[in-house]
Amino acid sequence: MIHSLFLVNASGDIFLEKHWKSVVSRSVCDYFFEAQERATEPENVPPVIPTPHHYLISVLRHRIYFVAVIQSEVPPLFVIEFLHRVVDTFQDYFGVCTEAAIKDNVVVVYELLEEMLDNGFPLATESNILKELIKPPTILRTMVNTITGSTNVGEQLPTGQLSVVPWRRTGVKYTNNEAYFDVVEEIDAIIDKSGSTITAEIQGVIDACVKLTGMPDLTLSFMNPRLLDDVSFHPCVRFKRWEAERILSFIPPDGNFRLLSYHVSSQNLVAIPVYVKHNITFREGSSQGRFDLTLGPKQTMGKAVESVLVSSQLPRGVLNANLNPSQGTYTFDPVTKLLSWDVGKINPQKLPSLKGTMSLQAGASKPDENPTINIQFKIQQMAISGLKVNRLDMYGEKYKPFKGIKYMTKAGKFQVRT
Repeated sequence: MIHSLFLVNASGDIFLEKHWKSVVSRSVCDYFFEAQERATEPENVPPVIPTPHHYLISVLRHRIYFVAVIQSEVPPLFVIEFLHRVVDTFQDYFGVCTEAAIKDNVVVVYELLEEMLDNGFPLATESNILKELIKPPTILRTMVNTITGSTNVGEQLPTGQLSVVPWRRTGVKYTNNEAYFDVVEEIDAIIDKSGSTITAEIQGVIDACVKLTGMPDLTLSFMNPRLLDDVSFHPCVRFKRWEAERILSFIPPDGNFRLLSYHVSSQNLVAIPVYVKHNITFREGSSQGRFDLTLGPKQTMGKAVESVLVSSQLPRGVLNANLNPSQGTYTFDPVTKLLSWDVGKINPQKLPSLKGTMSLQAGASKPDENPTINIQFKIQQMAISGLKVNRLDMYGEKYKPFKGIKYMTKAGKFQVRT
């Protein structure tokens, strides 16, 4: 299946490679570099690139391309999912998944890749299993390994590897038994000049942090489970019960894991949480342009819109911007023509605005089109789709755990056209 894996940084350099079957020459990545040059944005590189003898399947995470080399046809999503598992594992082990972190822990990286794939086929991809096989690096452990020449590889087979619940190790014990669930939704939208919604969709996930003693069996029910139509589950979820009763029933892994991810694309279910009033004008033959922008909350159920950041790529003819923000601070880069406005928290009683003029090149023609506005924001304790957890129950153990649910909505690619 997967013959080789190449890690490519933002500069286009291969800084790590791993081969499972036969060694594949680095020159195969030339096809990837050609596709990278043709792409206007880093994320626009095609995920599947055919070559005369191989297929290159890649994902971009944390400004690093993870490029898998395949010799025979396999389902691309299968490989893409595995590559995401690799990135998540590195992040779990090292705290961050950066080029520096990978280079600093290169021995552990090769040990992990050796365990995650066996002869090119996925073997152990669960964090609990891997942490029993290969101990996460610590300063003390690194010093001992350097002095003694030992490795992080464990001496015993993980307890969960041969069980029917491979994602959970046996004999788990905690003094404080806790189960936390985070419902995080990311809204992608394009709003036209008149304020109408062109496209809107929600990408949602439920992340869990479960620290429970023994082998608990959990059930999670929702107020409105019909919202969850396009869903992807963690392997621990019993799919037949979900299909029959729309209830999540599962024996959870120990620690942090993603319980499910879902997608809401029906526009009548996607509420737009902010609105923008804009007046950006350029006059023919004039060296001045007008910039007027006001933000406000909409359909937020009384929740505050926080961490608001507005950015806009102004036309090349703009020399400078003389603006006055009612709150927050703005910056304008005269080289890249990027305008950024750090708004912070929106106060519904006093809406934030950014008004002023733009200086244009003398004699320059009026720009062909007005700039688009990109907005980033967060709304705590709210899921914009309306998804709500009804109750969480535990079976199989006698103690009472502490349970917590948290909601958050944030902007993905949220664009307003002017």
